[in-house]
Amino acid sequence: MGTVKPTYIKKLAKQLLKEVNEFTDDFDVNKKIVEEYTNIESKGIRNRIAGYITHKKKGGVS
Repeated sequence: MGTVKPTYIKKLAKQLLKEVNEFTDDFDVNKKIVEEYTNIESKGIRNRIAGYITHKKKGGVS
C-alpha cells in the first residue's frame, strides 16, 4: 500500500485537471505539462503532482 498524498498535492492536481485538457496516462508527459503550467521549482513536488494526475487518468481508486 502506498503513502497518502498531502492535501495540497491533491488540490493542485485537481485544479490542473479542470483547467488543462492535455494530461494523459503517461507520467513523463504529465511531468512536462505540470512544469509548463505551474511555477513549482521543486522537482519532488512537481513529480508528486504529475504522479497523482497520472494515477487519476489511469482510473485509480480514490
